[in-house]
Amino acid sequence: MVGGAVATATVRAVKSKRLIPTRAALVLTQSAVQRVRHLLQDKPNAIGLRVGVRQRGCNGLSYTLDYATEKKKFDEEVEQDGVRVIIDSKAQLTLLGTEMDYVEDMLASEFVFNNPNIKGTCGCGESFSM
Repeated sequence: MVGGAVATATVRAVKSKRLIPTRAALVLTQSAVQRVRHLLQDKPNAIGLRVGVRQRGCNGLSYTLDYATEKKKFDEEVEQDGVRVIIDSKAQLTLLGTEMDYVEDMLASEFVFNNPNIKGTCGCGESFSM
């Protein structure tokens, strides 16, 4: 992994699919829940997976994934099926209504964020604009 990141992530702009409204800022698919659980099983100091954003790529923003050892003051916590995802305070508005999935195919295995708030993505799917 590049720069010590836990996993890679791809972004998809969702236009036709309407996500079910929920109180959680982020909804995980069963595949994502299983992968987060697998990533955390060998990390006893981690309380969950931290999702953040940073300026990077041709469209401006990309998601970051790392192990969370603490929940900071303004972070949002999503707990689903026994796994915890901590959303960095700077990423909260970019993730509202997003579905986090984990996809494996012949060429790659990665988390995919199906985000209805995205206005555009780059060709490779790693960066996005709001």
